[in-house]
Formats: sequence, C-alpha cells, structure tokens
Amino acid sequence: PPAPGAVHTAARCWLAAGAPRLTDPVLLRHLVQLAVATGRPLQLHTGFGDPDLRLDHADPALLTDLVRATADTGTDLVLLHCYPYHRQAAYLASVFPHVYADIGLTLTHTGPRAAAVLAEFLELAPFGKLLFSTDAYGLPELYVVGSALFRTALATVLGDWTASGAWSAEDARRVGAMIAADNARRVYGLSDSRADRTCG
Repeated sequence: PPAPGAVHTAARCWLAAGAPRLTDPVLLRHLVQLAVATGRPLQLHTGFGDPDLRLDHADPALLTDLVRATADTGTDLVLLHCYPYHRQAAYLASVFPHVYADIGLTLTHTGPRAAAVLAEFLELAPFGKLLFSTDAYGLPELYVVGSALFRTALATVLGDWTASGAWSAEDARRVGAMIAADNARRVYGLSDSRADRTCG
C-alpha cells in the first residue's frame, strides 16, 4: 500500500488535472487495497469496453500479481467482460480459488458466436466459477437481448454435450443453474428470493 502522504499528493494532482479517468498508480493501489480490505467481491473490468482504453493493457492475465497478492485476503475477484481475453480469464478462474469470471457483455457482443465463446470459457473455467450477467445499461432492450443470447448459447453448449452422451440432462440442468444464478448468489451473498417466499 502507498504511504498516506503519497496518496494525498496523488489525489491533489489528479483533482487539479480534472482527468475523467483515474489512472494514477498510487491512487489505484490505494483504492484496490481499501476495496480488498472490505472482504466483499471486487469487480475488475478486463477486456474490451470503453473507447479510451488500451486493449493490450486490458488482458486479465496482467492481473496475475494482484491475484496472487490477494489470495489469502478472503476477498473474491470477479473479472468482468474479459473478451477477447476470455480464455485468460477462464485460466485465472481455474487456478485461483478466489477468482471468478463474469461472462456479461462478452456474449452480447459476440452474437451468433456466443455459444462458441461460452464453450471456450467452459474449456478452462470450473462451472462454479462463471457468472451470468447481461451487463446491460441504458436501453431496457439490452437486458432482454443479453438474457436471450445467454439462454440460447447455454442451451446450445449444454445441449451438444447432452446429445453426445457426455452429460446427462440432470447434469446439464445443474450446471446451467449454477452459471445462470447460483454462482452469483454464492459469490455476492445473495439469497434466493423464491426460497425466501416459500420458507418465509
């Protein structure tokens, strides 16, 4: 963690510059340290997204040192977006117990190839480490499109595995439920509102 004096100096410089995006390494280290100390899941944007990013700097594999440094903190790291580095994100999720990959935005932007990209995630990432989201914003239609693309891609991948005889229909349903909702409920500490209604 940076020294308090360095944080104050960096904050003054950043505020004086009026920069729209925080890029100062001292402030970033300070904020990441504070976030990790909360013990709550820390979401990290990786891969493509905003037009002002450098895509070659958005490869989640570049976070390996941070991932190692946070391994024993009790804080989960959730890699968002990931594409076109989804295999690197899946790899990190496979080798570090506290790393998860959110497939939101990736499937929405890959459209007709969504099933192929989801299958590539599943080549490396354990089923309990992938989380669904639409990553929708702005237009309500984006939530519908994101959900539909996910359902179609997941049904295609799991349907192929079931049709080949590699999986049972029960296994496919269980893994589908994990990725669609159960993993996110576990990572973010959310309750199942349906269970709450039946048990309450």
